[in-house]
Amino acid sequence: MGHNGLYIEAHIRTDLDDLWSRTQEPSEHQRWDLRFTEIDHLPRVDGEPQRFRYATRVLPFLTVAGTGVSAGEKERPDGTRTSALRFSSPHPLSLLAEGSGYWRYVPDGDGVRFLTGYDYRPRWGALGACADRLLFRPLMGWATAWSFDRLRLWLEHGITPERARANWLLEMAGRALVIVFAGTGFGFGSLLSLTGPFAPLFFYAMPLLALVALALAVFAPPLPGTPAARRCLRRPPTRVHAPRLLRTLENPR
Repeated sequence: MGHNGLYIEAHIRTDLDDLWSRTQEPSEHQRWDLRFTEIDHLPRVDGEPQRFRYATRVLPFLTVAGTGVSAGEKERPDGTRTSALRFSSPHPLSLLAEGSGYWRYVPDGDGVRFLTGYDYRPRWGALGACADRLLFRPLMGWATAWSFDRLRLWLEHGITPERARANWLLEMAGRALVIVFAGTGFGFGSLLSLTGPFAPLFFYAMPLLALVALALAVFAPPLPGTPAARRCLRRPPTRVHAPRLLRTLENPR
C-alpha cells in the first residue's frame, strides 16, 4: 500500500465463518458494500486465482465496470484469514484506473477484527490526482467505513443492509429537517414578538433553541440501528503491511 492508502477496521461480534461468508460470497458482498452495485465471479480455471467482474452505478444513467482477481487463505497457522485482490477498470469515465487491496480477519475476544487496506492509481493525469486527493479518496474512505458498519449491524443485530440503508436515509432526512427549522428559528422569533405577553421571551429564546437544535442535528451520535462511518477505525493502531498473498496476484487484463 502507498503512503496514502486507505485503512478501515471494524470489530464485529460474530462468528468467523459467518463473516467470511458475508464478505466472500458475491451475492452477499454486493448487498452491504456501498462501493459496488454488482459483483460476479467469472468462470474459474484450475490452478488460477478467482476472476471477478464488478460494476458501480455512479449516476442513474452511468455505470462503470471493471475486472479483478482474488485469492484467499482460509486456514492460517495463527487462526486468522486473509483475502487479497487486484482490480482495474478500462472505463474512460472511471477515475479509478487500477488498484489492489486485502481483507484480514483476526479473531479477537468475542468477535473478529475485520480490516482492510487498499490503494489505487487514479487516471486523468494531474486533474485526476487533484480530484482524488480532495474528493474521491475521502469519499472512498467514508463509503468503506460506512459499509463495514452496515455489515456489522447485519451480523450483530440482524438488520439487513436494505433496512440499514433505509434507517440511514430516514435519519439524514430528519437531521436535515431539524437544520432547516433551526435556520428559520430566527424568523419564527420575529413573528412571535409581534403578539402576546410572552412574545419577547420567545424572541430571545428562539435563537438559542435554534442553535441547540442545529448542534444536535450535526453532532448527535447516530441511532443504534443506523450505519455510521465514525464507528470504524480509520488509522492502523500499529504499522501494517500488505499480505504476501497479494504479491502472488497479477494485475487483471
